[in-house]
Amino acid sequence: MAAIINGSLVLLLVAAAVSAFLLRVLFYKTGFIYAVKKQWRSVEDCFHVYQIFKVPEFNDGKQENLLYRKVSAYLQSLPSIEDSDFTNLFTGRSRHDIVLRLDPNQVVHDTFLGARVSWVNDDTGPARVFALRIRKADKRRILRPYLQHIHTVSDELDQRKRELRLYVNSEWDPARSGGRGRWRSVPFTHPSTLETIAMEPDLKNRVKSDLELFLKSQQYYHRLGRVWKRSFLLYGPSGTGKSSFVAAMANFLSYDVYDIDLSRITDDADLRTLLLETSSRSVIVIEDLDRFLMEKPGSVSLSGILNFMDGILSSCCAEERIMVFTMNSKDHIDPAILRPGRIDVHIHFPLCDFSSFRSLANSCLGVTDHKLFPQVEEIFQTGARLSPAEIGELMITNRNSPNRALKSVITALRTGGDARVPTKIGQRLCEDVSSSADSSGIFFKDSNAIKDIKRLYGFLRIKSSRKSSHSFDEASGQNVR
Repeated sequence: MAAIINGSLVLLLVAAAVSAFLLRVLFYKTGFIYAVKKQWRSVEDCFHVYQIFKVPEFNDGKQENLLYRKVSAYLQSLPSIEDSDFTNLFTGRSRHDIVLRLDPNQVVHDTFLGARVSWVNDDTGPARVFALRIRKADKRRILRPYLQHIHTVSDELDQRKRELRLYVNSEWDPARSGGRGRWRSVPFTHPSTLETIAMEPDLKNRVKSDLELFLKSQQYYHRLGRVWKRSFLLYGPSGTGKSSFVAAMANFLSYDVYDIDLSRITDDADLRTLLLETSSRSVIVIEDLDRFLMEKPGSVSLSGILNFMDGILSSCCAEERIMVFTMNSKDHIDPAILRPGRIDVHIHFPLCDFSSFRSLANSCLGVTDHKLFPQVEEIFQTGARLSPAEIGELMITNRNSPNRALKSVITALRTGGDARVPTKIGQRLCEDVSSSADSSGIFFKDSNAIKDIKRLYGFLRIKSSRKSSHSFDEASGQNVR
């Protein structure tokens, strides 16, 4: 009887184990799909002939194989590495970064142009090797484009990881031969991004798509016989966000910034030399170009500017660069500067409207809607305008109270920005004095600032008279009345 009971218990345990396994396979979907895929691949491999290409870490001369490093960076960026059976986790450059690394003999799958390839991290020999497994039927069609694709992606990853820098041109020094070494640089840490820029969403998306397309268009430009560069004109009043937009572009592209100060350039040849010393993957900026041209300087000519934009030297030295020119207005600019080929994209930065105001309120105050918004919109509809910088400053100053911030914006819009609340008493006095004086420095008769100054002057006279009536005689050491 006991034997029968023990046998029944064993059968029950076996049945429970089998049931649990079946339930896990049936209801744990990813495990089931993975098992089916693995078996299908094994069957499929029987009907194809494969070829293996090895990428060793070092060449025959024990020198580093640069392709190995590029393949390693490329494989670590693949989404399929997260689906592999074994993946190592490491801390990146900062403690918040997590880096995925291949395990020895780990297999990673990839697809390119409809073909499926596999990479194996072969760590069994004296040196590490990446082995590419590819179907012979696909080799001629995808091998070279696939390797070029790996180069491009790894270069983009390296570009994103490196530290961006801001370069400015220094004064010309005769001691330097030909003016070489004129650029001075500092780390570029501007926090502006395309997401934080106050701009119409549709325009922002178009600019973003244009920049993304530019990054992928090297072969397209070369097939057309054109230099791989893009030129932008940013125009609009001061304080509308042109400089912040340049910083956002540089951060989006992971490009260095070269800020050219035309007032520090001696002649056209000096400007060409500066262009020669810039590097690829950079944003080259000339700000306030309209003001410089209207001043009619004797240093850099209009011809020099035009050659800088699209001359022979620019065609040879401006590869993989973004050129940006900013202006307050393009109304009085020579049409030769604005023609297609010299300027590819024109972007207008207007004074703040209600749409930009809502974007600023969301960024500065964290407010997407408010009871005062209809009142603000009504004022904008009357034609009142301020620059985004002016409205943003009001919001930042009153960021602890969105209600007060919006009221200050309403007041500034109604008064054209003249009723902004000063932050210091001394600043208020100076503003009152300056606003009550004419061009000759003479104050108006009915100015409140004059009354304040007279009262202050009277107070100082009373205090001075009291001090003089109780002066101290140093010789006698006694007070003298």
